[in-house]
Amino acid sequence: METVFKRTSTYKDVPTHYCPGCGHGIAHRLVAEVIDELEIRERTIGIAPVGCAVLEYDYIDVDMIEVAHGRAPAVATGMKRTNPDKIIFSYQGDGDLASIGAGEILHAGHRGENITVIFINNAIYGMTGGQMAPTTMLNQVTTTTPQGRSAMGQGYPMQVCELLATLPGTIYIERCAMSNPATIRNAKKALKHAFELQVDGAHGMSLVEILSPCPTYWRMTPSDAMEWIDKEMVKAFPLGKIK
Repeated sequence: METVFKRTSTYKDVPTHYCPGCGHGIAHRLVAEVIDELEIRERTIGIAPVGCAVLEYDYIDVDMIEVAHGRAPAVATGMKRTNPDKIIFSYQGDGDLASIGAGEILHAGHRGENITVIFINNAIYGMTGGQMAPTTMLNQVTTTTPQGRSAMGQGYPMQVCELLATLPGTIYIERCAMSNPATIRNAKKALKHAFELQVDGAHGMSLVEILSPCPTYWRMTPSDAMEWIDKEMVKAFPLGKIK
C-alpha cells in the first residue's frame, strides 16, 4: 500500500490541548509544513504568545521563546538583530497583537524589521472567556458585548492588515482564512511566501493574517464556525493580498 499522506517531521506527534474545531492546530501544521519544505528547521526561532497558542512550543519542533503578552514583535526584533542568519517568526492572536501588542507590531512594521508575523484572528478573546477583542465585528455577541458590538459604544473592528500596509517598512501583507480546503491551501501559500522573503534576505516585515474559527466562544459547532467565516467574517475582513 502506498503512503500518500504523513505527518511533517517538524509537527510533533502529541495530543492537542485545543478545543474541538479550533483553528490553531491547522495553523501549526501549515507552519511546520512550510518550515520543512524550505529546509529551515535548524535556523528557525519562533516566538510564542500569551493566549490560546501559549503552548505552541509543544507542537512545532523548533527553538521557541515564550514572551510577555503583546511583546512578541519586540523580542523578535532583538532575536533577528542579534542573529541575522536565523529565521524569526512570531505567532500571535488578535488580543495579543491588536490590543496590548498594537504598539509593538505598529513600530516593528514602521522600522521594517526583518521578521515574519503570523496573525491568528478569531475575532474574540479565546483564552480568557470569550470577551470582545479589537477585531470583534459589529453586532457580534461576546461575553462583554451581550447585545453585540456597537460602533457607538465599542467602536469598529480593527483591520490590522490595512493599517500595517500603509507603512513603508512592511513588504508583504496578506489575509487568508481557515474555512475550507481551498482557503487553507491558500493560507499555506501565503505563509510560505512570507517565510521565503526572509530566507531570501528581503528587507522588511511580512505579516499573514488568518481568519480562524473559535467554535467554543462563538457558541457554534465546528462546521458552523467554518461556514461563519465565509459568510460573515470576510465581510469585515476581506481576503487577499493587501501589499
